[in-house]
Amino acid sequence: MSSSDKYKREIMNDLAHGNTESLDEVSSDPTKDYQNFDDFAQRSSHEERRQLFGRSLNHDRIPPSQMEPELQKAIAQIKPNERDDVARAFFKHLKERGLDDRHLERTLGLSTHHPNRMNADDVSKLAAFAYHNHPDIFQEVMAEQPAILKFLSNPVVGAALGAIAAKWFGGRK
Repeated sequence: MSSSDKYKREIMNDLAHGNTESLDEVSSDPTKDYQNFDDFAQRSSHEERRQLFGRSLNHDRIPPSQMEPELQKAIAQIKPNERDDVARAFFKHLKERGLDDRHLERTLGLSTHHPNRMNADDVSKLAAFAYHNHPDIFQEVMAEQPAILKFLSNPVVGAALGAIAAKWFGGRK
């Protein structure tokens, strides 16, 4: 196990045993106590993820210089079909803001504007663009497509997501 994985596990363990009473919405419902990230991603509602990510994925807390390399590593690790879904979600939300997919392809230097043909580098560029310029869209896509988050390993990023981790583990002691 790498030192990064060990550190990440220690943070999650500390958070799981910490005082979760400081969270705004501590649930007394045992069905909301998530066992791990996959359980959280599958059982939590889109609205619940959106609220948690909205509080934790604050653009001011995590500088782009730390988020961008994390996004690149994380996006490279997700399954190709999940990567397609992430790209599709970014394009959908950016289009609602009047940003055309072909314009984004040219502006960001993407190899294509077709989500199912995009490589990890293309999706990383799209995610970084959203993080820099449209943090609300970035948060929304993370709530819709949380697969990326389980591959983030930077301690600063992990600490900012601590509220989410505390929610995953709920009241387990």
